[in-house]
Amino acid sequence: MNALTVTQPTALAVIQQPTPDRNPALVYLASLAPSSRRPQRQGLQAIADLVQPGTPFDAFPWGALAYQHTQAIRTQLAARYSATTANRHLSALRGVLREAWRLGYMTAEDYQRAVDLKAIRGTKAAQAEKGRHLRQGELAALIGACQDGTQAGTRDAALLAVAYVCGLRRAELAGLQLADYDQDESTLIIRHGKGNKERIVPLAEGAREALADWLTVRGSAPGALFTAIRKGDHPTLDGLTAQSVYDVLARRAEQAQVKKFSPHDLRRTFAGDLLDKGADLSTVQKLMGHASASTTAGYDRRDAKAKKDAVNKLHIPYRRA
Repeated sequence: MNALTVTQPTALAVIQQPTPDRNPALVYLASLAPSSRRPQRQGLQAIADLVQPGTPFDAFPWGALAYQHTQAIRTQLAARYSATTANRHLSALRGVLREAWRLGYMTAEDYQRAVDLKAIRGTKAAQAEKGRHLRQGELAALIGACQDGTQAGTRDAALLAVAYVCGLRRAELAGLQLADYDQDESTLIIRHGKGNKERIVPLAEGAREALADWLTVRGSAPGALFTAIRKGDHPTLDGLTAQSVYDVLARRAEQAQVKKFSPHDLRRTFAGDLLDKGADLSTVQKLMGHASASTTAGYDRRDAKAKKDAVNKLHIPYRRA
């Protein structure tokens, strides 16, 4: 991409050989919550590849980017990605430029000009129309697949139950600690994002029972609420990772012969089911940990159902051969 070629390679060779604590990209990523580092690192790498293909993001000359470069980056991101992804990449760009300024690689004036980037507008599908919603029969089949008499099955049933009735992100599930569960009040403290923002979510009866069975297996030792299980069906006190949460759900879906779904589909189903049953938007927003009610509104599938009902009123006089 010729428009983005940096024109000061000699000066940059000195600037972009810092130690990790002086590397703007690494300093920026270290400032983020663990769950945010991977997508933002991917965003930085995508931008680095746009400007200097093949350059690792942590060797890229971020401090040399000027206004004309960042505007060209914005144009390319808008052309290649959805508005949501492009704006996430722009957020990573603004963050690393801020660290480049703080570390002395840019003047304040150059920094302000470089980050003067308008958000990319676009029409995106509501969350209710993305992914998929699980039916109650599918949830029952998944729980049934877990009730196989094993310690792992007991854990997986509780994991599924809590994921659904609390509408949790998989990083939140993996991060739950035993101390976060108040058995007297039947509530969980959920921590997420930068600064460990907290919300309290109550557990429905079935989830309480599933969790009680798991805690009988797990024991009362401090640590992660959901732990790994060794070969031979032996529980450990090692916490699950976000990836292992994904793997558990994928394995149980296959065993239950349920169409593949993502952990976020459980969260999507949680929101849709609550709104379908008449819960108000503000309550669901608080349960999901959304900063904005407009984000929660994207999970409302009632509008999607209305669209389907309207389309189904149309008739095409066609018969299959």
